[in-house]
Order: sequence, then C-alpha cells, then structure tokens
Amino acid sequence: MTLKYVATTCPYCGSGCSFNLVVQDGKVVGTAPYRRSPVNEGKVCPKGTYAHEFVNSPDRLTKPLIKKDGKFVEATWDEAYDLIAQKFKSYKPDEFAALASARVSNEENYLLMKFARGVMKSRHIDHCARLCHASTVAGLAASFGSGAMTNSIPDIAESKCIFVLGSNTFEQHPLIGRKIVQAKLNGAKIIYADPRYTATARQADLYMQFVSGADVAILNGMMQEIIKNGWEDKEFIEKRTKDYEKLKEVVMKEDYNLENVSKISGIPVEQLKTAAEWFGTTKPGAILYSMGITQHTVGVDNVRSVANIQMLTGNLGKPGAGVNALRGQNNVQGACDMGALPVVFTGYQKVTDPATHKKFADAWGFPDGICEPKNGYEVTVMMDVLTDNPGELKCMYIMGENPMLSDPDLNHVRHALESLEFLVVQDIFLTETAEMADVVLPAACYAERGGTQTSTERRVQMWRKAQDPPGEAKEDWQIISELAAKMGYAKQFPYQDIEEIFNEVAALTPSYHGMNYERLERPEALHWPCPTTEHPGTPILHREKFSHPDGLGVFAPIEWKPPAEVPDAEYPFVLTTGRVLWHWHTGSMTRRSETLHSEVPTGWIEINPEDAKALGIKNKEIVRATSRRGTVNVPAKVTPDIMKGVMFMPFHFAECAANILTHNALDPIAKIPEFKACSVKVEKITEA
Repeated sequence: MTLKYVATTCPYCGSGCSFNLVVQDGKVVGTAPYRRSPVNEGKVCPKGTYAHEFVNSPDRLTKPLIKKDGKFVEATWDEAYDLIAQKFKSYKPDEFAALASARVSNEENYLLMKFARGVMKSRHIDHCARLCHASTVAGLAASFGSGAMTNSIPDIAESKCIFVLGSNTFEQHPLIGRKIVQAKLNGAKIIYADPRYTATARQADLYMQFVSGADVAILNGMMQEIIKNGWEDKEFIEKRTKDYEKLKEVVMKEDYNLENVSKISGIPVEQLKTAAEWFGTTKPGAILYSMGITQHTVGVDNVRSVANIQMLTGNLGKPGAGVNALRGQNNVQGACDMGALPVVFTGYQKVTDPATHKKFADAWGFPDGICEPKNGYEVTVMMDVLTDNPGELKCMYIMGENPMLSDPDLNHVRHALESLEFLVVQDIFLTETAEMADVVLPAACYAERGGTQTSTERRVQMWRKAQDPPGEAKEDWQIISELAAKMGYAKQFPYQDIEEIFNEVAALTPSYHGMNYERLERPEALHWPCPTTEHPGTPILHREKFSHPDGLGVFAPIEWKPPAEVPDAEYPFVLTTGRVLWHWHTGSMTRRSETLHSEVPTGWIEINPEDAKALGIKNKEIVRATSRRGTVNVPAKVTPDIMKGVMFMPFHFAECAANILTHNALDPIAKIPEFKACSVKVEKITEA
C-alpha cells in the first residue's frame, strides 16, 4: 500500500481554503489538514472535510456521450470531436455562445474564452458570475475603478466593527466566519442584517431583521445619521473622493430619516441608530456582503451604496476595513479575471477598445482574425434571446455550469435550451443541463488536475493533481485544445502542459504579469495586482489612491427602489433564497457526498409560525409554493427564525427547485437576476 498527501485548494466556496488530499494506491480516499495556509490555518468546513467523497463517485462521466434518437450512446473522443467540429463549423459567429465555469481553473477559463473569441469568432461568452457577483464587478468598478474585494481574509480579524449585510457568512463562507469570531474576541462589534435569524445572527452583537430588498434604504438612513452627528471622515472625503455633495443631497432627504427607513425595512429605529453610531464611530470598520446584496434588480445600486458608506467613514485602504464582497464559487473571481465575460478580455481589458482588441488578436495569431470588437450577450440575455428571437442563437458550448438548476425561472431556461439546434456540455457528472445536450464530454474534477484558481480576496493559488481522471475523462484544457486542433487551430493551442497556458495569461494580463508557478507554490501564494516578478502582491487595494485615472473614489447618489415584484393579494409573501452549510449550489458534488447528503437530504421552505398558523400549515408537511412562473411541492419548515411575511428556500435541490419560482427580472447594468425577492403564495395540499 502506498499512501501520500497532496496539498490542494478547496473546490467549493470562494474563501480559497487549503487541505491535503489523502491518496492511497493512486486513489483519493480522504482529506487531512494543511496548516500552512494563512486563509484557514488547517481548519475546514464540513464541505471541505468531505471534499473527497464525490471524487470517485460511481456515476462520474467516463466516456464521451452522443445523443442518438433521444438516448445517449458511448462514443470515442474522435467521434465526439468530429461531430462537434462539423457542427460548430456550420454556425456563424453570432449563432454560437459559450458558458465558462467558476468551478474550473483560471487556465481553462482562459482557454474557453480564447476558443470562443478566436476559433468561433463569437462575442458571446459568460459564466455564473452573472448570477452572483456581476453587480459587484460593475458597482465597485464605478465607485473605485476596480471591481473586486478590497481587503484580505486574514485582515478581517483586525476590524473593530464588522457590518455583515446580505451574507450568512457562517454557513456560506465558514472560514471567513472564523475571522469574524477572531475580531469579536479582539473587541470588535458585530452588526448583522438579514431576513432570517441565522448562524451568523447568533454571533452578532446587534441583529437587525428586515424585509429583503430594503438595503439601499438602510444604508442611506445610516449615512444620514452619520452625517447628522458629524461622524463622517471629513479628511478622507476631501482628499480621496469626489461627488460627496451629490450623495448628501440624496441621503439627507426626509425619505431616509430613520422613521421612514424603519417603515421600509421593518427594522426598529433604535436598532438603526445603534448601527449607525457603532459603524460611524468605531474604526477600522469592514463591510462583508454576498449574494443577498447583489442578486437584485438594484444589485449595482446596493453595491454602490456599500461603497458610499465606506468612503463616507474612510474605511478603505487600511487593515480591518474595506468592502469585502464574498464571492460564491471557488473560482468565480478567476473566471472574471480570465475574461469569461461578454465585455472584457483578461484583467478587465475592454473588448471594445481597439488597442486591446489588436493586442489579443496579435498575441493569439489566428490567421482569420478573432471576434468583432463588440460586447456580447450575458447568459441571462442569452436565455431571453433563445426564447424571444428564435434562430438568432443556435449553438452553445457549456463547460462546468448547470443552468437547469442555477438560473432563475427554470421553465424559461428549459424552453431556452430546448430552442438550441446543438448543445455540447462538458462536466464531471450527467447534470440536469448535461441531460439536455447533444454531446456530453467527460471532464476531470479538481483532484485530477493542476492549475490555479483565484479566491474572493484575489489570492491566486494552486490546485495539485492527486489522481488520474476516471475512464477516458480528460482535463478541460486538454479537451478544448484538442477540439481547437480538430477545427484547424492546433498552432494557436500548442500547449504541452497547463503551466504554459498560465504563462500566456500572465503575459497578456497586467494584474497577473508578475506571477508564475514557482512564486505561486508557496503557501501564501500571491494577491493581484502583482505587476512584476519582484512585486509582493497586493492584499489591500486603494491604500494611497483609487484605481480611477484621477485616483479618486466616486460617490453615487442612490435612491431606494422596491423589488421588481412586490407582494399583492394573490401572491402575498416575499420569497428569498440561499445556500446552506452542507450543500453547494446545484448539488452536483455535495449531493453525491454521502456524509453531506445524509445531513441534509432535501430542501424546504421556511415559514414564520404566524404565517403558518394563518395558512393552517404544520411543520414538515408538504406544501405547494407558487409564483407567477411555476409551482413546487416542498416540505414546510415552520420556524420563528424567518421574518413574518418572508419565506426562504435553499436552491440546491432539483426535486424542489427554488429557481422554478424565482424571477428573471434583471439589473439594467449588470444583467443579474433578482433571486433574492419575488412574490409567492403557499397552500396546503388537499387530498383529492
């Protein structure tokens, strides 16, 4: 028997925790602590503890599958490649779209972006950042000039006041939750606002329960109180920002006095006063947020409001402060960095900029050029185009994404994907989306590949291969390169290993210029921006100036707007959605992990006891939840932890899929859907 440990990075949330994979006779059999990581210091959450259990699942994809007469049959790689190449060549550039993945490496996201724009000449590439933090990228870029988390994870422990809004951190990012505890032990005050009394609420010194969608009103009210009392950082505002007077005009309105904010949000005035005083007078102060802020039709407004209060209080560019947008998937930050978005190449270099477009065209060397220098479609827009403009988009290549469970209004998504003429899905399991494909390509999982991923704090870290993929499955970069070669572009995809791809990324991406595998091997890795090989990396952004050309942060006057859909007589409750500690997004990995699945085998809908009594609903009975988009039958969880008038569903479970109900109304700037607020009715299921 041979036994070895292989240090790697977790495939679940964006925290970027490290652990050892235990490998026995060439197979991953367990995990063990890796104590050298500054992020998690040897600790992991339950998902990390059992991150080995799905790796050798018996239903891993092991051979290419081609659908014939409605059923999948096994095929050789050459048969699959030949069919895909023949089909892909038959489509015009604007008839093709690609979805990259927040679950695969930087290198592989870069390659799919290069494949879409270079091989297919298509403008249309996106990934699931559109569904979680597109509003962060847009909002923080507008306020600060850079759309990323401003501080490091270890830094959070140095804060003296932490305001958590739109994030159940202790379940969604447990090892970041550990930093909140460390800060609290050092005397920090913890403020938490959420419609649910969660594990995070239990750690708070001040818990404010509010109606989903009231975030801007709450922040404006707090800012009014801070300005009224002279708690704003006048020196920071004067030297580091602009447009403060424009902000003041809005937040000092009567609409945002604490009495009015209380009516909008449901938070008592005294709690709002306390929150404003603590945050206005205690430094350094950090804000942590996640999808509870971003997944709204006003997601960009919410993010800019968070940026406003941090500039108002001078809580930027220093340890223990900052706007800490906690990214969802393990590599959603990296997928954005790699240009898996319809408007940018790597490092947020705009596709519409002629010099940037020429730079990539020259570097890639496609003899027939690359895509037009125009923005493409976001994934949410792709789905609308497929249903509303039949024949415009005809072909899609999806790598490691599962929109048939992750996207809003799943009946609409199904209709959209059924409208495609040809669909290729590349994944590790036959997901709900893969079942709809014409060709399915078997990929390697995180334990079977090298490469890098970039965590929520912009830390670029290594994956390390612990075992071979099952059967004939291949690493994503190999599949993309071999397919490109089949289509006549072997010269543009000449890679012998994944490190060569990273070196190409670094050469083309200013924020990654100073990185290489040798430097990334060390436990602390590197934070971007890292412009030269001598540069130590940048854990804290905006220390001396912001990333705008003039170096100034920009205040944005934001008015509160209600959600796109509000309760009425027919649909009287607000539904919000989220993750739970034991599961991950569409459940394709965690629901195949025996320990995690046994802890939480299915979903539920949380109902306040007063609402349940009025509806005649008992705890654990199956109820019917209905929105304007669909109906699901789901167990009721009657609990005082949810606010009266609000209901909550986790979104991991295909058999009671929350996203059948959710609304696909979009933020006008970021095109992110409003997952966090829609209107529903809930009924007893009467016997026939």
